[in-house]
Amino acid sequence: MTLGNALRRTLLSSLPGAAVTAVRIRGVQHEYATLKGVKESVMDIILNLKGLYLKKHSKDPEIIRLQGKGLRVLTAKDLSLTSDIEVLNPSLHLATLDKGGEIDMELTVEKGVGYNPAAERNKKNNEPGLIHVDAIYSPVIKVHYDIEAARVGERTNLDKLTIAVSTNGSLMAQEAMQFASQLLQSYFGYFASEEKIVQPQFMADFSRTAAPSDEEGAHVAIKESYTPIEILNLSPRTLNALINAGVGSIEQLVKCTETALTNFRGFGAKALEEVKTTLAVRGMKLSEESVE
Repeated sequence: MTLGNALRRTLLSSLPGAAVTAVRIRGVQHEYATLKGVKESVMDIILNLKGLYLKKHSKDPEIIRLQGKGLRVLTAKDLSLTSDIEVLNPSLHLATLDKGGEIDMELTVEKGVGYNPAAERNKKNNEPGLIHVDAIYSPVIKVHYDIEAARVGERTNLDKLTIAVSTNGSLMAQEAMQFASQLLQSYFGYFASEEKIVQPQFMADFSRTAAPSDEEGAHVAIKESYTPIEILNLSPRTLNALINAGVGSIEQLVKCTETALTNFRGFGAKALEEVKTTLAVRGMKLSEESVE
């Protein structure tokens, strides 16, 4: 039960993904407004957007658009996307327009980990007309596990753990299990180490699926050895800033200089100090600045 619960919590809270983080609607200043000729209120539209399943390949935030006019129903397939973003549930209902209805909105899509509430980002950026959205980055929708008694030979005091994982399609269930398992393995390293410090050599292999390489659409698994940055237990804001900048492992982080980190979007002096302190506790540090 302990192992199943640990995997379930990790799968639901600690895997990276993409989500809508902010919305800007023409003629709307706040989420409590309504649009003439649109059946749903702005709040209802935002709730619908939270159910949008996206796959994003690059690290940088991007803008996608939803436009519509006249009597029609708008779904996720009506979104104007960039080449970097995929919609995984195109039939998702977004809004219903009457004959005289019109809507023009911009959606900011970002990569992150777990869940990031809109209120947290609203405190830092309350630009008029920009409506922040609760970001549900996790690609895992549901996790269920069962424990049954098992027998191997004459041994009858064993347990069988069965885990069912449902994802939004941006990450396959097997990949999610691999990532969560190796993330937990890294956490357990705290207790396995005699010095109670996770060393840099605490590595994990995570399989990433490449694009089809032949006519049959076969996929090639590319394995990269790295220690997931999530094991550092950084604050959500700092962690998301690093991931959005393409820093997903401790090995990548320690290669960065202080100047490089502070150039990342959303990464300030407070985040830098947090990273330096966290690395120092584990006997690591950032790369030295180059002297020209």
